[in-house]
Amino acid sequence: MTPVTIVGAGLGGLTLARVLHVHGLPAIVYEAEASAGARTQGGMLDIHERDGQLALKAAGLFDPFRALIHAGGEASRVLDPQGAVLMDQPDDGTGGRPEVLRGELRRLLLDSLPAGTVQWGRKLARVAALGDGQHELTFTDGASVTTGLLVGADGAWSKVRPLLSDATPAYAGATFIDTYLFDADARYPATAQAVGGGGMFAMTPGRGIFAHREPGGTLHAYIGLRRPAEWIAAIDFGDAAAAKARIAAEFDGWAPALTTLITHSDTPPVPRLLHTLPIGHRWSRVPGVTLLGDAAHLAPPAGEGANLAMLDGAELAQAIAAHPGDIEAALAVYESVMFPRGAVAAAGAHRILDLCLGDSAPFGLLDFFAGAFARRDASGEG
Repeated sequence: MTPVTIVGAGLGGLTLARVLHVHGLPAIVYEAEASAGARTQGGMLDIHERDGQLALKAAGLFDPFRALIHAGGEASRVLDPQGAVLMDQPDDGTGGRPEVLRGELRRLLLDSLPAGTVQWGRKLARVAALGDGQHELTFTDGASVTTGLLVGADGAWSKVRPLLSDATPAYAGATFIDTYLFDADARYPATAQAVGGGGMFAMTPGRGIFAHREPGGTLHAYIGLRRPAEWIAAIDFGDAAAAKARIAAEFDGWAPALTTLITHSDTPPVPRLLHTLPIGHRWSRVPGVTLLGDAAHLAPPAGEGANLAMLDGAELAQAIAAHPGDIEAALAVYESVMFPRGAVAAAGAHRILDLCLGDSAPFGLLDFFAGAFARRDASGEG
């Protein structure tokens, strides 16, 4: 059988390859990065019972996943700009959204695949439809392959998406800037105490400092600013000290325990402009090709992206396995579920971004958390 061809070795593409392997179906993953360790893989992910954990169970990896969980990481707190605690929800082990490092989860998936499944250093230059569901992929090294089932798992700026849709990501009006403090408990105890054991949110309309504790005393912060893209572009991030000072100036008067996450970052600040596809993005069925994850339903970060990508991958693999010899039926079944799920998640993600940086911050987010905790307690579930 011709392998399923997957572009992108992120969590969604790897989950697809793994669940196909569980069902005895071959896959090959083409990834532009030179190796598994070529790039840091981001921070903590909360893996939800209703999607990410279901995908890991379908992949036969739930038990080893549990060994990766960062105990205490589900704790959440909201602070005001002076560091006063407005909400403090400890991790009591019943939240249903355990935290793991993205890089460790990716390694778990990679290690579960047969040798050679992922082809590293294969950057896609172009892809062309040949008819009858066949597609030709040409890589920057000049090599090319032809496939009867192509899956774009290649993220926000997918090169596969144009086969299906004219949609392109648009700036969401906000930017998150990554910073890190290492060995924070010893070096910056006030900041470590402010962040607490899990996630911390401090925000006013248009700006916020969000942070999460990672293993080993690392504090990973996301400095949120609702600013035009041109405003961000005017900052010289090549000059780390100047960039830190410019960003910190937006938080003048905030508690030093919070602004230390900016001014004393052990790494240069890295801007991540948030882009989104239209809510409810979909396409008409095109033979032999589909998308998953951010390539299909890119939305602002709200704890859903990785979970959705993994569930997309698992369900696509299950649909392929359930329709042997009928790829179009499999893709139709998969997309019929993925489209509405992605639309609901995207609408929710935009709402969360507005609660964090919109006019109601921080009180809208406090109300959201209060409702979420009340629903969880009433249901008796995580």
